[in-house]
Amino acid sequence: MTKTTYSRRRVLKTGAVAGTAGLMMPTYLRAAAHEGFTNAPTGDTVTLGFNVPQTGPYAEEGLDELRAQELAVEHLNGMGDGGMMNTFSSKVLDGTGIMGKKVEFVTGDTQTKSDVARASAQSMIQKDGCIMITGGSSSGVAVAVQGLCQEAGVIFMAGLTHSNDTTGKDRKANGFRHFFNGYMSGAALAPVLVNAYGADRRAYHLTADYNWGWTQQESMAASTGALGWETVENVLTPVGAGDFSSYIAPILNSGADTLILNHYGGDMVNSLTQAVQFGLKDRQVDGKDFKIIVPLYSELMAKGAGSNIEGVFGSMNWNWQLEDEGTKAFVRSFGEKYGFPPSNAAHTCYTQIMLYADAVTRAGSFNPCAVVEALEDYEFDGMGNGPVLYRGADHQCFKDVLVMEGVASPSGNANMVGYDTLRIVEQTPRAQVEYAPDHPMFAGGSLGECNPGA
Repeated sequence: MTKTTYSRRRVLKTGAVAGTAGLMMPTYLRAAAHEGFTNAPTGDTVTLGFNVPQTGPYAEEGLDELRAQELAVEHLNGMGDGGMMNTFSSKVLDGTGIMGKKVEFVTGDTQTKSDVARASAQSMIQKDGCIMITGGSSSGVAVAVQGLCQEAGVIFMAGLTHSNDTTGKDRKANGFRHFFNGYMSGAALAPVLVNAYGADRRAYHLTADYNWGWTQQESMAASTGALGWETVENVLTPVGAGDFSSYIAPILNSGADTLILNHYGGDMVNSLTQAVQFGLKDRQVDGKDFKIIVPLYSELMAKGAGSNIEGVFGSMNWNWQLEDEGTKAFVRSFGEKYGFPPSNAAHTCYTQIMLYADAVTRAGSFNPCAVVEALEDYEFDGMGNGPVLYRGADHQCFKDVLVMEGVASPSGNANMVGYDTLRIVEQTPRAQVEYAPDHPMFAGGSLGECNPGA
């Protein structure tokens, strides 16, 4: 491995909003302290690792992530229309790869299993020479791979991971999350739910039995509880259960008037479909119409659930129906390549690749410590979410959150069927979903120091 000594450098850092001067000149002290780093590129290419679920209960989201990742590589290498490179407030990416090196990639199938995902990422780093790993549609997987990347000395740009733990107790200096989290979903959803259904509700939770489900349920119970709702039961369910009927039947005699499904992917499609088959949406409890809530939505889940999604509230990180220029550019580019709109899982993975490439370019180095410093407290715009902050204290992005509601598909376009079954109810402002780094739901973790590896 070629070792390069990094001297203290000054690099131009772009402002927060397109058209804003806002220039800063950071000094990359941590990078300067290290000679060499893991998989430092020595030729004219650089390799990224796309580690996504291609099989298993979250496979649909994973395959859409992979589509977006391939599109991002095309744009970085100067192919296609450039997508959100054209709307990004930072203007350092020019279609010549990353720092003049052509971007290559390898892929892996996590199967939504932490041990499989970690083994796949390990192979990408050790055998394929990947300098950055991204992807995933499970917080259990994200936490496992983030820990591995910290140990190995490469950057992990998390894909779809919604657990509070990813940037809470399990945060790592080499890991960054663009996607929102369970706390943000609760903070955005609870006021909308109380306004729609009233403060006097009794909620029954079915919760995926791993770190995402646990923190999502805790967040929803806390947010709705603060506004008057009672949680009458929380039942844990295995990932990939398929048949949820034995979990749904007890709800009928629980006295609950609301079901909160802390499920994702194929599990949410199955549990929601079965809840409707049990007649929950047609029930009344103490004079109240029974309601179902899905805290974390995706277009692909809504498509799979069909008409069962009508009237069901949830939250999203991003949606293709937004009207900002970044969203329109990405939707156009993705749609021309694949024939249908991108999911929010696709959007976050595309954005993470662009943010990594931008950070390397602004830092003038692939050294992970330089990348960390370039991303910490970085403000940007033009990537589909409005003005965004990558907070240095925990490496969590802060931006507006979308509250969505399922609707009947109004489109006659075959390519759009299922993708227009969600409508944007509210674009909850960033200030409403922000929290302190030491908030109790995120306590117990420490970023530690960046690890450049070699």
